[in-house]
Amino acid sequence: MRQAEVKESFVMALDALRANKVRSALTLLGILVGVFSIIVVMTAIRVMQDSVESSLSQLGANTFQIQKWPSMRVGGGERDWQKYFRRKDLTFDHANALVERVTRAKSIGVDEGLWSAEVISDYAETNPDVRLRGVTPGTFPGKNWVVESGRSILDADVDSNRRVCVIGAPVAKKAFPFGSPLGQTIKFHGIGYVVVGVLEDMGSSFGSEQGNFVLIPLTTGLNRYGWKRSLDFVVQAKDQASFDDVQSQVRGILRTIRKVPPGEEDDFDMVSNDSLITQFRSVTLAVRAGAAAVSSIALVVAGIGIMNIMLVSVTERTREIGVRRAIGAKKKNILLQFIIEAVVLCQVGGIVGVVLGILGGNLTSLFLQLPPSVPLDWALYGLLICSAVGVVFGTYPAYRAAQVNPIEALRYE
Repeated sequence: MRQAEVKESFVMALDALRANKVRSALTLLGILVGVFSIIVVMTAIRVMQDSVESSLSQLGANTFQIQKWPSMRVGGGERDWQKYFRRKDLTFDHANALVERVTRAKSIGVDEGLWSAEVISDYAETNPDVRLRGVTPGTFPGKNWVVESGRSILDADVDSNRRVCVIGAPVAKKAFPFGSPLGQTIKFHGIGYVVVGVLEDMGSSFGSEQGNFVLIPLTTGLNRYGWKRSLDFVVQAKDQASFDDVQSQVRGILRTIRKVPPGEEDDFDMVSNDSLITQFRSVTLAVRAGAAAVSSIALVVAGIGIMNIMLVSVTERTREIGVRRAIGAKKKNILLQFIIEAVVLCQVGGIVGVVLGILGGNLTSLFLQLPPSVPLDWALYGLLICSAVGVVFGTYPAYRAAQVNPIEALRYE
């Protein structure tokens, strides 16, 4: 078919749609709702997914974490959780043994959440949601924590159980609004700690500030809050090329230390940024699939509506079809014109649905104080689906129009 014929059919299709504005608007409304429901859900999910993945990427480059409990698990039943509960704790002795035996790692740190409470200084008091964490020096590069002023926790602090701390930027702003916190004393849970360092601002996620914590030497924290707990180990490889080798060495040494019999699975979990993000995406996959399925039903219903209205349009325009056939239009011209009308209807509804869906989905980012997101891939999928709906549900009415007898059509009143 020549390009001129396609262009002519397209122009005639637009003229027909403009001539029946109310009917066209009602027809595209169904497509608009279907596409809007897909895009608004996918945009909202993308907004939350980007923020969650950013917060999951809490480990530094070429870093993995060892822990007793799995980071993220869906299902599995009570038996699996009993298995995790029966695992031996990861202890400070295990960490020291790793430091002594592992030769390929760049750094090994230990991290443990201890308590949550308010931080009190001589100038102000924070909300009671500041977390106290016990750490060792290797935790800083492993967690990608950068000290903006002062220093980090040292081995000497850990060995001597010193009451010193490094605080996050949000804590520094709230507890010391008028000056530098370095050398000042804060009280946490009734215990005083001298501030020796302040971390760079780490931003926020879901309206919660990432650096809202106080870091103290691990031994100081364990002496205060108890040693009977499972710790997290943070291991950083020298580069990406040695990452797998470091993981293998650490796994082998830790299995030996914990006396895991050959052939049995690890009694600990090793997670990295990539593994956490992969697990999170597997969880959200079912949500996205369900939303797409429900929205697809709306599009099918809209397509059936388009077919019905196009069939009515064919009946109303029987005489017009007869006139076109009488002056030389072929069946393929009539067929193309009506298919293009259906596709144009779907595309107009799809474009409006995409725009409204993106705006509606990003209300989530406004409400949760997250960065906005524009899912261009889903917008493209939505428009392609619209074209497919137009072709599929517009073909039968177009075929009926093309089969109209021109002589009988000219007689039609």
